[in-house]
Amino acid sequence: LPSASPVFISLLSSQAENLLCRLPENFQALTEKLTLRNILFGTWEMGEHINDLEKHVADLMTEAGVENSNEEFRV
Repeated sequence: LPSASPVFISLLSSQAENLLCRLPENFQALTEKLTLRNILFGTWEMGEHINDLEKHVADLMTEAGVENSNEEFRV
């Protein structure tokens, strides 16, 4: 910027420095947000897989004619 004033260049430099200083903080916040989202989504997805597994075990036991007194496999 050959025609820019020294005040403008100083202001621009200050803003750029401020942004660079905040970059690690913003990156950390984004990382934490994505990690939390993955944990929550992963937990929900795992719960769905466990429910499916319990249902399949109960179905197999029914097909095999096995009575289960433990209600945890009943769906």
